[in-house]
Amino acid sequence: MAKKPNESAATPETPRGGPAGGNVKDSAQQIWLAGLGAFAKAQEEGTKVFEALVKEGLGMQRKTQQAAEEKLSEATSKMANMAGGFPPRPPGPWDKLENIFEDRVAKALQKLGMPSAQDLAALTGRIDALESQLANLATPSAAAVGAARKRPAGRSATGTARPHAGKTAGG
Repeated sequence: MAKKPNESAATPETPRGGPAGGNVKDSAQQIWLAGLGAFAKAQEEGTKVFEALVKEGLGMQRKTQQAAEEKLSEATSKMANMAGGFPPRPPGPWDKLENIFEDRVAKALQKLGMPSAQDLAALTGRIDALESQLANLATPSAAAVGAARKRPAGRSATGTARPHAGKTAGG
């Protein structure tokens, strides 16, 4: 029997469980253990990394807030300076416009039958005058008249019977 050209005498075939198969198994075992070690390391270092990221985030937040506050105060001062540069509002045109508006509103209310401010002031004055007249009428004699009205008819202030008008004593 002749040997095939592909086969060489230097490389013996090894069965699955032989020495070459053991190397693959050992390598797989080492890869697996390396993966577990990397996972444990990442878990341990992950907490430290997370805390470091939180600290960096806080620092960044403080910086951005400070920068925003500075920009806001800068914008506020610029607006205040710009507002100070404008001339004050001229009183003339606005007062005229206000008077025109008030006149038109008063005319519209008058057409609707609403009393004007002068009408209300006159009515208030009349009410005050009437109240003062009523206060002057309330005298002690008026109080006595009111008390007399409350007594039963046919009795005088002393409690004796009064003679009725139109009757004689005898009959």
